[in-house]
Amino acid sequence: MKNDFLKYQAQTTPHPLAIEISHAKGNYIYDSSGKKLLDFVAGVSANSIGHNHPKVNEAIQYQLTQYTHVMVYGEFIQKPQLELCKALAKTLPKNLSSVYLVNSGTEATEGALKLAKKFTGRSEIIAAKNAYHGNTQGAMSVCGAEQQNQAYRPLLPGVKFIEFNNEIDLHKITKNTAGVILETIQGGAGFIEPKNNYLTKVKNRCKEVGALLILDEIQTGVGRTGTFWGFENYNVIPDIIIAGKGLGGGMPVGAFISSNEIMSCLNNNPKLGHITTFGGHPVIAAASLATIKEISETNLIKETLRKEQLIRSILEKHPKVKEIRGRGLMLALIVESPELASEVILNCLDKGLILFWLLFEGKAIRITPPLTISDEEIHEGCNILLNVLNK
Repeated sequence: MKNDFLKYQAQTTPHPLAIEISHAKGNYIYDSSGKKLLDFVAGVSANSIGHNHPKVNEAIQYQLTQYTHVMVYGEFIQKPQLELCKALAKTLPKNLSSVYLVNSGTEATEGALKLAKKFTGRSEIIAAKNAYHGNTQGAMSVCGAEQQNQAYRPLLPGVKFIEFNNEIDLHKITKNTAGVILETIQGGAGFIEPKNNYLTKVKNRCKEVGALLILDEIQTGVGRTGTFWGFENYNVIPDIIIAGKGLGGGMPVGAFISSNEIMSCLNNNPKLGHITTFGGHPVIAAASLATIKEISETNLIKETLRKEQLIRSILEKHPKVKEIRGRGLMLALIVESPELASEVILNCLDKGLILFWLLFEGKAIRITPPLTISDEEIHEGCNILLNVLNK
C-alpha cells in the first residue's frame, strides 16, 4: 500500500508517517502487521471519545436506514440536524442559540468571518500572531504565521495582527474592526493559555468599539479542557463560537454559533448569505449528537482535569521536560529542541505510542488523547514516553 499511497494520494509533507491502518477500537489503533498503537493524539483532538465508539456507530447505522443527504442545508427540516443544534445550544449561554452546521472547523471559520463582516458592516479583522484557524484562503488570512502564508499571497485584505496575551495591542481594535478572532487556547503556537483575564479584556474592548469577539473552540471545545467549552474557564462569553474536531466523534463536522440577532443577517440582503450543500449531513449530525450526549451525560468532562494532573505528575519531573503547557487533555510537552521533540515522537511511535507535533512550536510534543483514556492507559503511554526520554 505504501507505494500506491505515495503515488496516488496527494501528500502534505515530504515525510508522512505512512502507517498502514488495519482497524481502530477504543484508544488503540492497529496497523496492517497487527501492531497495537496507543493513541495519545486522537486524530489531532478529533476522536474525542475514542475509536469505533458503540454509541456513535449505532447512531450512524440507524440514520443510514432512514435517509442520508436529501437537500442543501437549511431547506428541509431534518431531525438529526435540528437535535444537534438544540443540544449545542443547551450547552451555551442563552443568547448563543443559533447554530450553523458545516463540514469542518475551517469552514466554520469562514462562516464566522463572513458573519462578523455582514453584521457590523465593517471589513477589518483582528487576529493573533501564530494563530491557526484552518487552511482555506480565508482561514489562512487570519493565521499569523508567515511561514505558512507566504506562498499563497495575496490573501484577504484588511487583516491586522496582535500578540496573544499582550494587552498593549488592544488599542489596535477600533471602530473599523468587524471582529476579533482568537483561539481560546492558542494551539499551533504551543498550547498557550490566556493570562490575567486577557480574553475578558479583549471582549470589553470589542464592546467599546462595536466589534464582535469570535472564539475558536475547534480544539478547546466539547469537553477537552475540563468544561464543555474552553471559554467557560476564562470568564468571557464570545459573540461567535467556532466548533469542529471533537464535535463529530471522528466524523467531519463544524459549526459556527451566535445569537439569533447576529445570525439572522445571513438570510437576507442578499439571501443565501452563507451556503453549504453537505453541512449538517444527517449521518454526521447523528454521530455528533451521540458524541455530545456521551460527553455531557457521563463524567468524562469532570475527569479531564484529574487526568491532566495524573499526566503532569508522571512527566513533569523528568529533567528533559522543560514545561507542560495547556489544560485538561490538551497538553504540550516542551523539550529543549525541535530535534529532540522529533526524535521522541518517532521513537515512541516505534515503541507503540502515537504522539505528534505542533504547527509552529518545534519544541512541543502533542498529548491530546481521547477523553475516554483510562488511568491504566495513561500510565502505559507515559511510561513509554519516559523510557524514550531516558534513552
